[in-house]
Amino acid sequence: MGLLKTFFTNCAYPQGRMGRMMLRFMNFGHAPLTNWGLGFLKFNDQMMMLDIGCGGGATLKRLMKRSVNAKVYGIDISEESVAKARKTNADMLDKQIFIRQGSAESLPYENAVFDIVTAVETVYFWPNLPGCLKEVLRVLKPGGQFAVMVEVIEGDSIWTNVVQGMTAYTPEQLKDMLDKAGFIQTAIHRKKPSYATITGMKA
Repeated sequence: MGLLKTFFTNCAYPQGRMGRMMLRFMNFGHAPLTNWGLGFLKFNDQMMMLDIGCGGGATLKRLMKRSVNAKVYGIDISEESVAKARKTNADMLDKQIFIRQGSAESLPYENAVFDIVTAVETVYFWPNLPGCLKEVLRVLKPGGQFAVMVEVIEGDSIWTNVVQGMTAYTPEQLKDMLDKAGFIQTAIHRKKPSYATITGMKA
């Protein structure tokens, strides 16, 4: 159980050999949820996009494919994640894809710069989630879109017991927090058995 707990705690902060294994798993395992969730966003050419908690960097590639001549930014708190994401996107790195280390709690970007912000399987680990959502709102352009993609987890599930620092939120709780942060046109989209995407827009 101790080894299992160590492995899955790398969901929150990948590090070392187990962290690298987890990042490879994430790049593959998050694909169905991400590809489905991105379908609720409207894409145009030359968009500025940000993926918070970018993990192994696969979502950055998926965003690039949906907007011609886009610029896509990725940020993650883990050094291991940043290294893997840079390797995953080496062909476009520092040309159209830009990756750095940092926290959702204090995003190192100017106000109103992004058309789209995504967060895939990561808000469970954000400290002070309401404050982080205010940060997302700050960096979005007026009319900019935000999508939170999660697997719906019961509050007292095996995951919250095994993964240190994880907080499970219902889609309704997440929508309520987006509303309170100031997002408009918020909505919950569900796909059985357990996927949910919560979307919102900056006024």
